[in-house]
Amino acid sequence: MALGALLWDVDGTLAETEREGHRRAFNRAFAAAGVPLHWDSARYGELLAISGGQERLAVALQQWQGHPADPALVADLQARKQEHYASLLASGELGLRPGVAELIREAAAAGVAQVIVTTSGRRAVAALSEHVLGGLADCFSFWVCGEDVARKKPDCEAYLLALRQLGLGAERGLALEDSGHGLAAADGAGLACLVTASHYGAAEAPERFARARAVVSELGPQVKVLRGPACQGSQITLSYLHELLEATLP
Repeated sequence: MALGALLWDVDGTLAETEREGHRRAFNRAFAAAGVPLHWDSARYGELLAISGGQERLAVALQQWQGHPADPALVADLQARKQEHYASLLASGELGLRPGVAELIREAAAAGVAQVIVTTSGRRAVAALSEHVLGGLADCFSFWVCGEDVARKKPDCEAYLLALRQLGLGAERGLALEDSGHGLAAADGAGLACLVTASHYGAAEAPERFARARAVVSELGPQVKVLRGPACQGSQITLSYLHELLEATLP
């Protein structure tokens, strides 16, 4: 079966945006609004069990205040956070993970469709597209973002929507994810999935990735295959993804 599309997650997959991007932006928003919250790396990793920034905010505020969060406060903090996140991206402090740009270019040259499928909001994706993807943004046909679905990852709704928009059967697509939540969403939609473990993804229990066709440390020249077929080249290429699409789960 020929590979018809790559479906890319964003945070942790295209770039290591969670710890040094979203987390720092949330903390700046808290400080600016006078909210006495500060998420260190470990605490933010715990909160990633909750999909969606607004959802994380609502839970954290409820825990702090002892009652459900005011939706207006949640919306205000989320808006402030998005501004700080865009500033971090514009500063050049965050870049694509190793091997990402090369694989995007190779897939585009081969005529393989590419789309973004993420829990993140469209504003955050737009900032990353402008400041980090740059010209590579033109390689993506469309984005499916958090606002486009009723249920975020690990629910498979976003991937099912992407497949409908592509007009493609799940058997011809391959998802690239970095976490157990993302893998569960892709697998629920019937997609093969390559997990490229992020900072937080690498800390998850290995059994959470049992349904991945392969788990690798990165896509670039320092790639280590943690589980799955050996990579014959120096980094992850389209030929390796074709091999994964044809492989069966152990």
